[in-house]
Amino acid sequence: MRFSYVCNDCGKQFETHEVMYTCPSCAAETTNPGEFRKGNLIVTYHKEDLQKLTGKNDLTFYDFFPYPVPDKDCFPIGETPIARPKRLSDRYGLPNLSIKLDSALPSGSFKDRASQLIAAQAIAHGENKIALASTGNAGAAMSCAGAAYGLEIVLFVPETAPVNKLMQSVLYGATVVPVKGSYDDAFALSIVYTDRFGGINRNTAYNPMTVEGKKSVSIELFLQLGRKVPDIVYVPVGDGCIYAGVCKGFMDLHAAGLIDRVPKVVCVQSTQSNAISQAWQTRSYATVEATTRADSISVSSPANGRMAVRYIDETEAWSTEVTDAEILDAQMELTKDAGIFVEPAAACAWAGLIKDRNKLQQEFGKDVSVCVLLTGTGFKDMAVFDGRVTLPDSIENSAEAVVKRFS
Repeated sequence: MRFSYVCNDCGKQFETHEVMYTCPSCAAETTNPGEFRKGNLIVTYHKEDLQKLTGKNDLTFYDFFPYPVPDKDCFPIGETPIARPKRLSDRYGLPNLSIKLDSALPSGSFKDRASQLIAAQAIAHGENKIALASTGNAGAAMSCAGAAYGLEIVLFVPETAPVNKLMQSVLYGATVVPVKGSYDDAFALSIVYTDRFGGINRNTAYNPMTVEGKKSVSIELFLQLGRKVPDIVYVPVGDGCIYAGVCKGFMDLHAAGLIDRVPKVVCVQSTQSNAISQAWQTRSYATVEATTRADSISVSSPANGRMAVRYIDETEAWSTEVTDAEILDAQMELTKDAGIFVEPAAACAWAGLIKDRNKLQQEFGKDVSVCVLLTGTGFKDMAVFDGRVTLPDSIENSAEAVVKRFS
């Protein structure tokens, strides 16, 4: 599909099919210390190309991509399950509740969606090397895609990143470079690497194709629901890239004439990592000191913060903040009462819905259609259960011990 780039901040359009990361003028513009960066690009399509998709019977999200994805079955993305947790629906009075389980993707994370398109971008441009920074999930996802497509992945990570996620990347064969510093430090070093040694840089939002890859979830959801969309979608938010991707998918469907409205996409953040939520409320794009236990959404300076705030407005939605205690309680509730095991960052979205449940019923009625996006499997971060859950003691190998245990 024919595409161009538009700067999120100044609106300048760039007509090129070359690899492009940010708006040259806005990215170079000096911002005040402690503010969100500028210059992220939005991929836009020719309107007539989108409208040609209206009557396509065998429509898939790949029809909305700027690059063809080769050998799709070697790194299969999509058709992740939709759960309808009856116990939770009854508990909260939401009969039209659904949960999208993107924790079922190959690496166990939503980030596989972006990584598939970045792999396609690299292959289309004859590049065999991809570099990025990550706190875990994006790195594991790109490393997984790299293993599937035979691409070299160079991953810069804060040395404090969860070991389970780092081990995934090592096992997939990536070159992992722990950094004595923050995610922002790793981000900067990965750009140094591609500037010096070449290849594609996959950094979140820095490469606009990361948002494009993530939009596939919205188009997939539309198709799975019988070419319909929910009224409201809850998304866990850290750097704003997943959030922007979800919004962009629905907006492209609307531009194609396939839906007559865009759902309200709710931004859910931890109170201990709430830069985007606060920016939306105050219109001051200030960074924060992120300390949330939900490491995948622990972001002090969100890479796609300005675009996320824009899309909260454009989907006529809102932001909801939840405490870390509410996130961990939500994680346990999903596990015990729905059989859905996700990491804390994903559970943030469920915590947000619980917090908003009265608002939903009062403002939208009990029949409101709500979908919660769950983004990463619980096995990604087992350390979160230290001190919270313990294994039971063993019993003797005897019938008497069984009777004693349950009497």
